[in-house]
Amino acid sequence: MRKERWIVPVLAGVAVVWAAAQFVAGLLFERELARALIDLEARGELLVERSDVERGWLTSSGTIQVAPVLGEAWQLEFSYVARHGALSTRVDGEIIPRLGARQERVFGDVLPSTPPHWTARYLTLSGTLDGSVQLAPFIVSQGQRELDFQGGHLAFGGQYGDWRLRARLSPWRLTDGENSVASGPIGLESRYTYIDGAYHFTQYDDLHIERLVWHQPDLDITARDLVYRSLMELDDRELSIDAELKITEILAADQVLLTGSVSMEASRINADAVRALLARLHDEAAMGDPAEEGGELLARIEPAFIALLQDSPRLEVTRVDLESPMLGLTARGEGALFFDARRLDALSLVGLGDEAEQARWLSRLDGDFIWHDVPAVVALWLGLRLGTDDLEIDVARGQVRVNGWPMPPLWRQF
Repeated sequence: MRKERWIVPVLAGVAVVWAAAQFVAGLLFERELARALIDLEARGELLVERSDVERGWLTSSGTIQVAPVLGEAWQLEFSYVARHGALSTRVDGEIIPRLGARQERVFGDVLPSTPPHWTARYLTLSGTLDGSVQLAPFIVSQGQRELDFQGGHLAFGGQYGDWRLRARLSPWRLTDGENSVASGPIGLESRYTYIDGAYHFTQYDDLHIERLVWHQPDLDITARDLVYRSLMELDDRELSIDAELKITEILAADQVLLTGSVSMEASRINADAVRALLARLHDEAAMGDPAEEGGELLARIEPAFIALLQDSPRLEVTRVDLESPMLGLTARGEGALFFDARRLDALSLVGLGDEAEQARWLSRLDGDFIWHDVPAVVALWLGLRLGTDDLEIDVARGQVRVNGWPMPPLWRQF
């Protein structure tokens, strides 16, 4: 009998603990969601808002709107319902993309398809989130134009300060009469890490297009296995971007038109100026008139934009290794281009439409590039002697010289 008397209190205690755990799980979910949205907006490129928020003991719900800082080109709307458990929270909802100032729904107003559905699971103890989005296939036609999209899948996950995205899109085709462009499958892997407020961040992207085809009655061009990788880092001193493009092969008339790779790195972009510019753009988006003339906005942000150049940015072509068996040409080399940051107050973005202002910007460029084992036909095009081994391209105050000679007039026009 004594043991039986303990059953009810024990069960009641378990129920209280379980209910308390659900309540705490809901609080932790809301806290982590709010932190993630704040840091997403702190990056600077996006405006993030949350509306229709309802917080409950067992469930919570709301809508998250994501849009670019400037303009009304697009908006993403994420609805969600979160069901809190003691150890985890399950989340699901719809993604509604909208286009243009009229905010037309992509799925429903533009395309005859239902909005994508997303699901996720948040683990309370570890603070990790794992989710996925399934994109349904659709076909849309307008006159002779037709878009055939065969669907896709997105998976995302991570925790505060470290997020990953993996996307896989099935082949798609856009047809316009006798012309068409087709692509896929397409894969994307991305990782974004940051500290509080996104003061420092690192973003790595790896895009792989297995096949890209352009077709018209008298021409077929097929690209296979295009890979683009980039690493963007913002630290105390600078914003740097390291990028590489690999081309397995581009075919034309059943011959290899191009193969190889190109690597580049942009650096010395002042970090404090980047953060100041993004903050200024965010303020303009909050206070500005969407219909305002672009020139007026550019005039206001011009000082912040030009401040990016104060550390003399550098664009380094770390490697060029391209070959065209079809044309019998090769391009292998490296080089760098620098920007002269002295007297930045003499430069203007607003006046870039004027030829004199364009000349002032060009006069700030210095650098060099070496093309190893230059093909003879290229040397002849440039007016150089046969037997020229390397092509030395020098840029001094915007003026280009090739192997010590001014750039030929035929090439200057390009």
